Amino acid sequence: MSRRNWGLWAAMAAGYALLYVPIVSMIVYSFSASRMATVWAGFSTRWYVSLFSNEQIMQALARSLTIAAVAASCATVLGTACGLALSRFGRFPGSGLLSLMNSAPMVMPDVMLGLSSLLLFVTLQQALGWPERGMSTIMIAHITLTTCYVTVVVRSRMAALDDSLEEAAMDLGARPWRVFWLITLPLIAPALLAGWLLAFTLSLDDLVIASFTSGPGASTLPMLIYSKVKLGVTPEINALATLIVTVVAIGVVVAGVVMHRREAA
Repeated sequence: MSRRNWGLWAAMAAGYALLYVPIVSMIVYSFSASRMATVWAGFSTRWYVSLFSNEQIMQALARSLTIAAVAASCATVLGTACGLALSRFGRFPGSGLLSLMNSAPMVMPDVMLGLSSLLLFVTLQQALGWPERGMSTIMIAHITLTTCYVTVVVRSRMAALDDSLEEAAMDLGARPWRVFWLITLPLIAPALLAGWLLAFTLSLDDLVIASFTSGPGASTLPMLIYSKVKLGVTPEINALATLIVTVVAIGVVVAGVVMHRREAA
């Protein structure tokens, strides 16, 4: 093997090590009996038992999952409608503004998006008495953030889609809504799933925007973990992160197996 190949393999190994060694170490320390998150004191599963009995962490996790699921679902609906409009309806009044406003959240810093959302919610609350800062305001802010990503995914899929199938269905007398449900929707289903998962991940992982738009008793899991970092991360957080990594890894493996079987069929 040439020196160039050895260099490429070494760079790849260093990159993977940089990415995965911290994750592996976190998983290992989640089974430590020590109260310190980075100290090994013998094998133990005590922190997994303690995790499920910690109401604060469990409530924050449930709150984050609920917000992420609702935000991702709403963003998928709105992003699909926006992507279809921009890719199928051509130039229409306001299309340029729609495309620009749809791209803005992706390039805008999270701090600015969170601050602007906070000012909006405060103004609305003072004028209309709604909304109260809490889960609902976090959901609205996350929908605003994630809709643009879903739009990009759906729009790129629609651009690669052969529209002759839709035109043939309409030539045979099918209504536009029937064409969408029976032809367009099944064809873009993988893009919808990818957009939903992307929106779910972005919402679940968000800290900055949620910190601006949350209210009393509405702390999400990232906010809780960040607050604990100031006092030292407990092994319970290592256990929770290990469970999340395990679930994600299982999901990736299952998706890979399903895709491989479909390609082999």
